[in-house]
Amino acid sequence: MPNAYRLPATVTAAPSANVDPAELAKFQALASRWWDPNSEFRPLHEINPLRLDWIDRIVSLAGKRALDVGCGGGILAEAMAQRGAQVRGIDLAERSLQVAELHAIESGAAVEYERIAAEELAAREPGAWDVVTCMEMLEHVPEPESTVRACAALARPGGWVFFSTINRNPKAFMLAIVGAEYLLRLLPRGTHEYEKFIRPSELVAAARRSGLEVVEMSGMTYNPITRRYRLDARDVDVNYLAAFRRPA
Repeated sequence: MPNAYRLPATVTAAPSANVDPAELAKFQALASRWWDPNSEFRPLHEINPLRLDWIDRIVSLAGKRALDVGCGGGILAEAMAQRGAQVRGIDLAERSLQVAELHAIESGAAVEYERIAAEELAAREPGAWDVVTCMEMLEHVPEPESTVRACAALARPGGWVFFSTINRNPKAFMLAIVGAEYLLRLLPRGTHEYEKFIRPSELVAAARRSGLEVVEMSGMTYNPITRRYRLDARDVDVNYLAAFRRPA
């Protein structure tokens, strides 16, 4: 496992896209291992049932049109489809989308994938989705508020928008970077940059400026002894999820 990432020469992005080419390169380089539960993506596999159940409890996915922004290899997108949602996943990492499409064929999951930025899709299909998810992505883009605005625009009136990201404070630095990347090696070094972490108050403010109303938040904690994740509505100090609704 590499300790640091380098930008492959083949990774490019449109100058106007809300994407950091170095961040895109991280996931391009790891694309083939998205569905390996023992790879660098093990944490995503382990937290996926928690975030899926949380979303499904709030919105009841069956029969809903759901969009997964920054879908990567399709871990959440497939899970939402298995709960009965009509799902499309979008991402800018072409290799990750290829992996997602191949896995959907192998698993029989009815998921549509497209290589497009959230902002571009919002201009093309505003107000088209019952549910918009954007999980573990905001801390990887240059302008997270642009992504928040796009997700809000994509949701229909009365629709739901779900985010998950990482708080910015000393505890988050120690656990999400020092602990997860250097001590426990749950993630490759360089996965996160502390300056890009987002406080819950900042996310809520951006969402409100985009016309969303906050409904619920929950923290996600990890016990290094039991090696288990759990949701805790009282602890949003590090990883957290947030549910918003667009007024009808």
